[in-house]
Amino acid sequence: MTPSDFKADLRTYLQDARDVLLWKLEGLSEYDIRRPLTPTGTNLLGLVKHLAGAEAWYFGAAFGRPFAEAPALWFTGDAEPNGDLWARADETRAAIVDVYRRACAHSDETIAALPLDAVGHLPADPPKEITLHHVLTHMVAESQRHAGHADIVRELVDGVTGQRPDGINMAPGDANAWAEHRNRVKRAAEEAGRGDR
Repeated sequence: MTPSDFKADLRTYLQDARDVLLWKLEGLSEYDIRRPLTPTGTNLLGLVKHLAGAEAWYFGAAFGRPFAEAPALWFTGDAEPNGDLWARADETRAAIVDVYRRACAHSDETIAALPLDAVGHLPADPPKEITLHHVLTHMVAESQRHAGHADIVRELVDGVTGQRPDGINMAPGDANAWAEHRNRVKRAAEEAGRGDR
């Protein structure tokens, strides 16, 4: 494989996660895309907002190609703790999704323009050298991780599962089959847990 093949592979997996994340918002109300469904407040629109900032920071700021409209990131000290992981009532879905799409397009320009061994500098304290290869690998992992969070949150909202609407990546089964499966898993957990007592 050539370096351009490696870059193309990484870019494909990154785009896959981006697409999954946006699909998870489809068909839901403003409330449902924003409501926290874990004890730490994980919500669908907040995941998109966070990744818009991460795309801009890693592919933009780190390589001297700032994307000025990116949401501030809590881990850089530019936002309140977790401020990039939720949407205020005055932040619209359309605006956050638009910024995410444009941040991704800006990232894609960086990916296309630079070789994998190009060195960037994360604007951290102290600044950290990082290659485009490392950034691509990191953002694939981060985006796929948050797409997984979105899978779980969406299932909690309305039961919708899967990687994409037309994909077959879930075992077959209707609601009754899944309820039976869940009960079987629960019984096994309870049986195994009896040994904890």
